[in-house]
Order: sequence, then C-alpha cells, then structure tokens
Amino acid sequence: MHNLIILNHTAAKAQRAWPIIQKQIDEAGIEYEVYETKSAGDATTKTRNALNSGTSNICVVGGDGTLSETAEGFFEFNPDLNLPPQAINPKATLAILPSGTGDDFARGLRGKRVALESWIETFIAYCRDEKEEAGLLVDVLYGRSDSFTTPFICLNASTMGIGGETASRVAAQGDFLRRFPGEFRFIVAALGALAVWRERRVHVSIDGRTVSDGPMNLVAVANALYAGGGMMFSPQARIDDGKLDVVTASGLTRAAVMRELSRIHRGAHINNPRVNIDYGQIVRIETFLLQDAMPIEVDGNVRGVTPVQFQVLPGALRFVV
Repeated sequence: MHNLIILNHTAAKAQRAWPIIQKQIDEAGIEYEVYETKSAGDATTKTRNALNSGTSNICVVGGDGTLSETAEGFFEFNPDLNLPPQAINPKATLAILPSGTGDDFARGLRGKRVALESWIETFIAYCRDEKEEAGLLVDVLYGRSDSFTTPFICLNASTMGIGGETASRVAAQGDFLRRFPGEFRFIVAALGALAVWRERRVHVSIDGRTVSDGPMNLVAVANALYAGGGMMFSPQARIDDGKLDVVTASGLTRAAVMRELSRIHRGAHINNPRVNIDYGQIVRIETFLLQDAMPIEVDGNVRGVTPVQFQVLPGALRFVV
C-alpha cells in the first residue's frame, strides 16, 4: 500500500499533533510519504498527482478545509462541466487524523468527537490490513458556480447568504482573532455579517422543481451532519443516503437570525416555520442582480458567488473509519 500524508501545519492543532502521529506510525513500521501544504489548493494538486502515480491511500493531518481540498484531488473534472467528475481510482481511500478547529466531518463519521489516539490506531490498523476495496463509501457534492471557472467538491455543507458572508469574514480574520477558539471567531464574524446583511431575491430549485423564490436570509446545502464548527443545518443529514439536504430561511429579522444561529448547533432551528428543509439530487441556487450575488462557502472556503449548482455523487469516495 502506498501512503501519502497531507500535512497542513497552519491547521489549528496540526503542529502539536504531528509529532505524536509521526512517532506512533513510525513505531508501527508504516511506510509513508509526507507532504506539507504551502498554499490554498495545494492539497488537491498533490493528491491528484499521487493517485495518478499509483498511491492508494491518502491521509490528512489537518482540518475540514484541508480534507475538502484533498477529497477534490480524488476526482478528474470533465471538460463538459454538466457531466459529473470521475474518480481517479475508485478503490483508493481517504483517511483523516483530525487536527483542525471544528473537525466536523470526522465528528460526523464517528457520531461524536473522538480522541486523536483512536484515529491514529484506526489508520495504523488499516495500513497493516491492506484489505481490497476497504473503507466506508460516502457521498460527496459536486458544485459549480457560474462565476467560478473551476468546479469543486464539497464534503460537509455549503452555505450562502449570511452563512457565506460569515465564512468570508472568518477567512479574512487576522492573527489576533485566530488565537481564539473557532466558536468565538464564528460569533464575531456572524455579528459583522449580520450588521450589513439584507435579504435579496433567491430562486432555489431541486431536481427541476421550484422550492423557493423570494427574499431570503440563508441557503445551505448539507451532505454531512455537522458543518461550521458543530452546526447541524439538517439534523437528518446522512453521508450515505444519496441525497442532499437543502435548508432555506426567509423573512427573519436580525434578532431572529441571531436566535436561530444560537439554536443551530442543536438542530432546533428547524422548529421555526420560516426555516424549510427539502431533499433531492440536484439543486440550483440563483440570484439575478449583480449586487445580489452571494458568496458560496464550501467546507470553510469561499468558492465564487451565486448562481451555483450542486449535484450529489452517491458513494463516490472511500473513507477509512
């Protein structure tokens, strides 16, 4: 088995975690190559090149952003962007040694937060076993924005509206705020986004049928249970059900938005009649005026602005769990 470890030293806990990880996998006699990312998108390029060269297992030491970039490298995009991407090696696996701020995808895989030691043990056991076609098959979202020439892969969720604005502000935070926990940074960014937010007309269609058309506060397309540091946009979201969960909220006052943001970690926001969840396989989210375009947050990164289309790719990626 050829193992490549993608290491993001800028991730919240990766610098402290890596010496512990390295010591244990070296003592276990696991052979691997380690690659430290240098810039945004680096993990995608390195992963794609490695898989094309015969590497069969990629492991991420980092957070959800690095994990999402690495997952994107498992696919080759079709020149015709209307066609879904193809897996480079359908038998290849993706492992995670969670070392980020939220580690939402890892939390969803196990159903709760699990100590790093357990993930290290799982990775070592998998490398020693080398089972043919092992791993859990999970869904991924394939997205493409009309304003962004490069399509993208999403694991957790994508948010637009206040969610996208908040993500933009989190990404732009300086060194001072980056010293604080992710939840605090999110609250600071959300308050700033809320202060300047205005509703705008958004049209949402799922599998060709209109589900919403009018002034809107938030749209989220969820694949996994958790996103954004433990938020449950859709409490029923599952990574292997072959469908996407589309959450829309409209007509909320600023005070109501703040209340729902505090309830979303428990999934309690779905009790608000102005919040709706619909399901399907292809969703298109459209804004119609240039000034109404909304940033598209994807697993913590901003990937263009609306309009955007998402398609679920059922069982498209193998995860080591």
